[in-house]
Amino acid sequence: MVEVVEDIIIDSDDNEDIFPKSPEECAELKKENGNQLFKIKQYQSALQLYSEAINLCPETAAYYGNRAACYMMLNRHRDALEDARRSVQIDPTFVKGYVRIAKCGIALGDLVTAENAAKQADSLQLGSVTNEMKSIQKIKQFEADALKAKDAKDYRKMVFCMDRCLDEASTCEKFKLIKAECLAYLGRYQEAQEIANDILHVNKGSADAIYVRGLCLYYEDSIDKAFNHFQQVLRLAPGHTRAMEQYKRAKLLKKKKEEGNEAFKLCKFHDAVKLYTKALEIDPLNKKTNAKLFFNRATALSRLTKIKDAILDCSSALRLDDTYLKALLRRAKCYMDIGEFEDAVKDYEKALKMDKSRENKRLLQEAKLALKKSKRKDYYKILGVEKNANEDEIKKAYRKRALIHHPDRHANATDAEKKEQEKKFKELGEAYGILSDPKKKARYDSGQDMDDFDGGMSDIDPTQVFQSFFSGAGGPGGQNGEYFGAFPAGFSFQFG
Repeated sequence: MVEVVEDIIIDSDDNEDIFPKSPEECAELKKENGNQLFKIKQYQSALQLYSEAINLCPETAAYYGNRAACYMMLNRHRDALEDARRSVQIDPTFVKGYVRIAKCGIALGDLVTAENAAKQADSLQLGSVTNEMKSIQKIKQFEADALKAKDAKDYRKMVFCMDRCLDEASTCEKFKLIKAECLAYLGRYQEAQEIANDILHVNKGSADAIYVRGLCLYYEDSIDKAFNHFQQVLRLAPGHTRAMEQYKRAKLLKKKKEEGNEAFKLCKFHDAVKLYTKALEIDPLNKKTNAKLFFNRATALSRLTKIKDAILDCSSALRLDDTYLKALLRRAKCYMDIGEFEDAVKDYEKALKMDKSRENKRLLQEAKLALKKSKRKDYYKILGVEKNANEDEIKKAYRKRALIHHPDRHANATDAEKKEQEKKFKELGEAYGILSDPKKKARYDSGQDMDDFDGGMSDIDPTQVFQSFFSGAGGPGGQNGEYFGAFPAGFSFQFG
């Protein structure tokens, strides 16, 4: 049985203690013990022993190679790369050193380093880096694909390509941050920020990671916080062109939006529409800010009574942000204004699900009532009068139209025309029967169903209405003959 105790191997079955005679023997013992720990995945403990071996014999390539392997298992590829490079400096024929340089270069996304080391290893031992060469080619291919996707602004394809690169280069900050930036462009801000935060946890001075965080804040409409991040990036890396461009874009967007808001406050609605339009041209990818700009422009358009244009802008805002309650309510109001009550009801129902306030409940009830009214016959329209018409205006309108559409006047018409005129005459009778009765009129105006009440629609006979109207007040001429002059020559009353 063999026990490992610091620098000494003790054979329990032998009384003789064996002490290492030199630093080289002690270093070799530590290496062997480190190898045993490495095999059982005790990498941190193995690392310590390899470091002790190096301290004893700092010019032995294998010790650096072993420690490099240990660093790699601990995902400390930069430390591993340093050790692997040191190993081949000591021994230029150390194949494992070149292999580990290649592996570290791949993991870090440093393909130049990886490829050079792989070629050197292959020249020393053919076939020693077959897998590494495949990984390098795979990364190159997906980098090229990502570049094409970038030119096409296909950010989903870029995310896919970076994921494939990261399958090979798991610790590459560059690939991670390219992915994070694309996720920000796609509106996946939380994922993007998580990647940036993970990198900043290890590398607090990563300008690209800070830039990604600023980009996410900008797209989430936290523009002032975004400014601070972009400024920090430019302090760390004055030549960071993307941060400079984004900073200028954010400033311009904020300026135009504020100018539009100021014009609106001053009731300069035409100017406000123009300014909001200019702001919308600045950055199509800023969905949250653009949603607000569309809503603001819709509000200005509605004040200019351009209701249909306002509806289009509200819809654009909701496509960018489907939780935008103000845009939903504005669109519903616009639908009400142009009599599109079904669409208004749909929007108010969505709004009530988002915010169960009394006000939203009231608006939904009003829209449903308006929809109900819109599906009934419009008796005011049938008579050709306004909704605020008085009793005398209603009577005059009925008298005029009843004489035009009375069936006797169309005795010689075609069957189709007779049927159409009879229908209109009946509707006139219904309209007058309701609007001339104060109680029925009040019920009709309030949106109630007339057939739900005694004396509703079923008791209205258009012929009787006509006969009662013209003969009930002193014969066809009415009282004092006031209606007589309106009858055409040869007109006869034939009531059925």
